[in-house]
Amino acid sequence: MISLSKYKVCLLAAALLISPAAVFAAGPPLENEMNNPMAITLVMIIVGLLIAIGGLAYVVLSAAQVFVQRHKEEQQQAVSAAGKMLMVLVLCLAGGALYAQEDGAAALSVAQGPERIAGLSAMSFYTLISVIGLELIVIMVLLFNLKVLLGRQIVAVAAAAAEEQPEKDPVWKIWWHKMNNFRSAHEEEALQLDHDYDGIRELDNRLPSWWLYGFYITIIAGVIYMWRYHVSHTAPLSIEEYTIAMERADEQKAAFLAKAANNVDENTVKLLNDGASLEAGKKIFTSVCAACHGTDGGGGVGPNLADDYWLHGGDIKSVFKTIKYGWPEKGMKSWKDDYSPVQIAQLASYVKSLQGTHPATPKEPQGDLFKEGGSDSTNTSKALADSAAVTLK
Repeated sequence: MISLSKYKVCLLAAALLISPAAVFAAGPPLENEMNNPMAITLVMIIVGLLIAIGGLAYVVLSAAQVFVQRHKEEQQQAVSAAGKMLMVLVLCLAGGALYAQEDGAAALSVAQGPERIAGLSAMSFYTLISVIGLELIVIMVLLFNLKVLLGRQIVAVAAAAAEEQPEKDPVWKIWWHKMNNFRSAHEEEALQLDHDYDGIRELDNRLPSWWLYGFYITIIAGVIYMWRYHVSHTAPLSIEEYTIAMERADEQKAAFLAKAANNVDENTVKLLNDGASLEAGKKIFTSVCAACHGTDGGGGVGPNLADDYWLHGGDIKSVFKTIKYGWPEKGMKSWKDDYSPVQIAQLASYVKSLQGTHPATPKEPQGDLFKEGGSDSTNTSKALADSAAVTLK
């Protein structure tokens, strides 16, 4: 709580400074200084500042009531003392004007006095200026205290509002309550049904909003589905979607095989039985293989390709590998730099097609007996290999 004695001291000092104006204004035959424009201006300023001091003092006292409600008697005394001090200031100011006036004869005579400022004696001028300065100081003090009081009041009001305001629930909790239409506990009596299941009571609660909206959405989706698939037929059914997917897969497979044809190797090669592939393989065989193996595959420098005996395996993968990498130590070159993987696969398929044919002059068997569908390790016999023979396998 701010002590109100500060305002008493300020107002009393202002009154003491103003009161000498009456003494200096009165005296032997001096010029009436209240007729001087400077004196009139300074007095008007003093009166205006005094009114401002009174207004500010009233405002400060009103603001201080928040902090002195428990001390009403002290507050009333302080207000009364402040009013009395304001009256003293007003009377002292008015007294200066009264004592400064002289009779008509004395006003006509102008005495030669000490140094004068703007038509006023130095003492009168500085006294009036001092009163104005003191009033300004009093105004500044009142403004400062008013600011302090208002700041404390704002803090107190905010603290009281914070204490009175109940704690708010989180946003998610508020939305959850709204979505589920929760009722408070005191509304249960109105929601109870008439049935009693062994002491278990049932409440007539409404379904949550989110459940209802979800149910409405499923109804709308069902109507749209029936119209689209079974009425307007603007979308394919399940069997139609399967057929479309299979056709698309076949197209993608064909495109992939067309692009991946040259990616064939000894691990992925397949036996080709179509006429175009076998005819292409026959042309390659006639141009580069017939010199060693004969035009009908009966053998020459190289082994017989029409029987069931093979030096390096008789399955399609082994034949492909033999053609691709060759056997340089036996005079069989590698053909991977001369033909593409597709062409080698066609040639290997043609060589496999010669198996079981009857060449005109077949060469004696060489290598191990190979049975299609079995492993090379199940060969039943071995023939002596011609060390000078050149093999395709």
